[in-house]
Amino acid sequence: MTISLTHFLSTVLTIAIRLSGLMLFAPFFGSVAIPSRVKAVLVIALTALLYPMLAPSIPELTISQWPMMIFGELLIGVALGVATNLVFDGVQMAGQICSIQMGYSLVNILDPQTQVESTVVAMFHQTIAMLIFLRLGVHMWILRAVVHSFTYLPPSSGHFGAAFVTAALHATSAVFSVGVQIAAPVLSATLLADVAMGLLGKASPQLPLMLMGPAVKSILGISVLFCGLRYWPGLFENLFTRSIGTADKILHLAT
Repeated sequence: MTISLTHFLSTVLTIAIRLSGLMLFAPFFGSVAIPSRVKAVLVIALTALLYPMLAPSIPELTISQWPMMIFGELLIGVALGVATNLVFDGVQMAGQICSIQMGYSLVNILDPQTQVESTVVAMFHQTIAMLIFLRLGVHMWILRAVVHSFTYLPPSSGHFGAAFVTAALHATSAVFSVGVQIAAPVLSATLLADVAMGLLGKASPQLPLMLMGPAVKSILGISVLFCGLRYWPGLFENLFTRSIGTADKILHLAT
């Protein structure tokens, strides 16, 4: 069995470009803490592993079709990576909300995943979410999703119309709902503490509530946060499953 050089190169390029788009924005894979050389080696290794399985189903493309194919494959990989990364964006938002409510908004450290300064609570949220992500094997789910996408979305067959753009924009709105859902216990507890201290201030104006308030909210927020950690694995498993389903739905709209 002979394979033309053009078909071989177009197939390898197709797989590698789609994987490269995924590596740019997908959780764990897209982290700046992973060196670019490691990501490149991973893309090459995955391309070599997937080539025997995907080569028969990928049509041969002429060299003139390569520019549009590269653009389309990169967009597919980026869309899949961004859609699955929305959970971590929601986690980051939840951490920022909790930091403000608990009085830690001024304490910033460098986030090794994004290389930007972030609050300690947001960093804690991100670390726990990443540990759950790896423990559940969601990175393998993402790789299975990108491999499965070749069956219903072959190269140069994507149509990125209004339905695709609308679904992608609608998916980004989930960041706010995910963030509020994760921050809800701490947010509710600290708001109740604010109300209680406000009532105490009216009843006993001599109490030093301005000094007591931050400490009470900090201790209460940390207590509620640690008590709620036992429910995070089930919560994040549901969120990650929904994010993979959303990414798959968005790509189906491009067929």
